[in-house]
Formats: sequence, C-alpha cells, structure tokens
Amino acid sequence: MSTDLIEIDAKAPSAKAINRAVKIIKSGGIVAVPTDGLYSLVADPFQLHAVAKVFQAKGRETVRSLPLYVSGPLMAEDLGKELSSRFAILTRRFWPGPLTIIVPASARVPLKVTGNTGRLAMRQAQSAVIDKLLEAMDQPLIGTSANVSGQPTCASGIEVFGTMDGRLDLVLDGGLCAGAGSTTVDITEPYWRLIKEGAIPEREIADALKDT
Repeated sequence: MSTDLIEIDAKAPSAKAINRAVKIIKSGGIVAVPTDGLYSLVADPFQLHAVAKVFQAKGRETVRSLPLYVSGPLMAEDLGKELSSRFAILTRRFWPGPLTIIVPASARVPLKVTGNTGRLAMRQAQSAVIDKLLEAMDQPLIGTSANVSGQPTCASGIEVFGTMDGRLDLVLDGGLCAGAGSTTVDITEPYWRLIKEGAIPEREIADALKDT
C-alpha cells in the first residue's frame, strides 16, 4: 500500500481534501487525520475488511476494541445499548471534547469493532476535520490513535507518515497536534471507572457523576 500525504488547514480543511478522504474511507481504506488531541486513524466500522486493516496497520491485538467518533449524543444513542443517566450527564458536560465514554454496544456495532467484548468506546471530538468527515459519511467512524501499538501517538502529519508509511492510504497533514489526549471513562458497570486520565482530570468526572 502506498501512502499519500495532503497538507490541510486543520481548522478549515478544503472540500477537495475531505472528499478525497471520504472516497478512501468508503472504499475500505484508512486515513490519518489531525484532531483536537493528537492524530487519529479513521475508517468505516461497518466494513469488516476495513476494521481488519486498522488492526493490521497498528499491529493491535484484535481482542482490544476500536473507539468510534460520533457527531453527537443522538448518533451515539444508536450505537449504545440501554444507556444510563451517566451517559447523558457526561455528554452534556464534556461533549464535544476530550472525553471517551465506554458503554454497552448495540447489535448495530460489529462485534469485531468491540474486540469481541460487547463494549464500545465513543467520543464527539472538537475537530473541524472529524466533523466534516462525519457529516459527509453520515455515520460513525473508527477513531483510534495514529501509532503502532506500544509506541507514542504521532503529533504531526509528517510523523504519522514517517511511522506508518505503507500501512495507510492517506495522511491529512494539519501540522502539529499537541493535545493532552482523551480521558476515558467506563460506565458499563454499576460503578463508573476511570480507564485513562487525559485532558479532563478525574476530579471533574467525579464531580459530574457525584449524585449518580
């Protein structure tokens, strides 16, 4: 696989660049894009061969789930099953933004995307690139860190290209992304659990969920 690179304005990506990325995603390919955190790999979660390509590109164990980008709570509700009041509280307070929420997956989500766990991680990013891709695709997108598993997430398009050349179809190079990364919280159990602390401190999550 040969990897192309297109320079973009991450805050106002051109229609040409977005259309190129959408065409690749629809054909089952993988695109690396800048986000409000670091760079992410995006692909179509409903094409199982695309899901397999993401696992292969990252060298990621298939028992680990792949997070999804959503356009907001409404899209998320179609992907989650029996979402709790905690989900509504967290999305109202922190979306769009750097919070990934793990919920029980609905039957619409391929089991392979969940790493055969039946649990799904979702986030609404504060990113013009992600917003435009979601709008054009009218569906959720795989949104996993742009790196080889076990290595740091890439913070620039050139770094993604250098690290993952030959593993991806396209890099949308929006320059440096130096975000702290997303905080991840699991609300699938009776008691919520912090999986990873990122841009949002644990105390803010605890404050939001103190009465639940």
